[in-house]
Amino acid sequence: MVVGDIATGTDVVVIGAGPGGYVAAIRAAQLGKDVTLVEKEAYGGTCLNYGCIPSKAFVTASSLAHDAGTAEEMGIHADPAVDMAAMTSWKDGVVDQLTGGVEKLCKANGVNLMAGTATFADENKVRVGHDGEGQGSESIEFEHAIVSTGSRPVQVPNFEFDGEHILSSREALDLDSVPESLLVVGAGYIGMELSTVFAKLGTDVTVVEMLDSALPGYEDDVARIVRSRAEDLGVEFHFGEAASEWEEMGEGISVRTENADGEVSEFGAEKALVAVGRSPVTDTLDLEAAGVETNDKGFIETDDRARSNVEHIYAVGDVAGEPMLAHKASTEGQVAAEHIAGEPAALDYQAIPAAVFTDPEIGTVGLTEAEADEQGFEPVVGQMPMRASGRALSMNESEGFVRVVADEPSGFVLGAQIVAPEASELVAELALAIEMGATLEDVAATVHVHPTLSEATMEAAENALGHAIHTLNR
Repeated sequence: MVVGDIATGTDVVVIGAGPGGYVAAIRAAQLGKDVTLVEKEAYGGTCLNYGCIPSKAFVTASSLAHDAGTAEEMGIHADPAVDMAAMTSWKDGVVDQLTGGVEKLCKANGVNLMAGTATFADENKVRVGHDGEGQGSESIEFEHAIVSTGSRPVQVPNFEFDGEHILSSREALDLDSVPESLLVVGAGYIGMELSTVFAKLGTDVTVVEMLDSALPGYEDDVARIVRSRAEDLGVEFHFGEAASEWEEMGEGISVRTENADGEVSEFGAEKALVAVGRSPVTDTLDLEAAGVETNDKGFIETDDRARSNVEHIYAVGDVAGEPMLAHKASTEGQVAAEHIAGEPAALDYQAIPAAVFTDPEIGTVGLTEAEADEQGFEPVVGQMPMRASGRALSMNESEGFVRVVADEPSGFVLGAQIVAPEASELVAELALAIEMGATLEDVAATVHVHPTLSEATMEAAENALGHAIHTLNR
């Protein structure tokens, strides 16, 4: 027997419980709104379940195994054995703890949780379909809606994900054995992170990229250090190659690529990981019924309050466009909730940092020197090489640098580019500097603990001022 459509009402309906959606739901509830959060799969979204957290768990585990097995210089001799099934089980435990925590936090803050798939019926109503035979659906009338349905991996023509031969990042993070060889299609941040992980676990990794460099979008000297380190780990790169087709070959596959001149190459591997980007999940929502518009890439364009073209319908996270970052999604979710509640909230993207968890890590925030110049500033740059950092040397991690970009007349910090161990942590200080309007003098005059990696931030600021002690001044 099919249960009929049931109608309910709410102040705010949030569609999708990823890092944008659940933060928006909790914040709106804290501000006194009746909130219904609809999720079709798992609380925490892609980030907690299939992306950020699982990949960082693997980054940590693979680095531990690799470091233990390559520490002869430190007088440590070991030959670690990797149990991939156990590693995956440990990763799943981390994920379960966090996703369970999200659900508990939502309930504790009074958010109404609803399992199902939401589609718009009109600009003030969504219909939620429940999985399972006879489960039916229900309609929710709302005053405000927040769309937070995230993104999915882009599929390359002829390379549909099958979970066996052709893997998405989600499937690669759920393997129960270490592949002997892996062909990675795409040298962006996801491809580079996972290439590093599997190379450290002993996989023979080959990367093919249709562009002419790894990590497009990052400055050459940043990307070059990461690529060089990956090559030291055994990763082989082939640039200017677009994957065209594949076939099974023995116990593995053979992948054919083509360059701009039409020349064809073939690469053999046990499996292929396709990591060429992500696209927004907006095609399942029936946005047209609500009058919500998307651009030609499927993203919902928003203003600085996270509003779509329909003022009471908001979009946060990956569906709202680049950069596709979990912390950007959470910030947008909080702003959307506060604006709905009448708070004076608005988005400011100048101080949103980004990180790539390669070896070494990359951390960036704000403007590069070139961008600062284009925007009419008079940039001054200070840099501290990690080879001059006592802490970096004592970690046996001396590749990379911390670079600070500032406006010379005012001294205001405008941006930073870091390629170094723990860059994802180091960048926070410079993001705060930009957010609060700090100057080079402020950063340089802040006493940093010795010996730490963060001293490089202080030294870079001093270098920009022309009085660095531990590196030559420019």
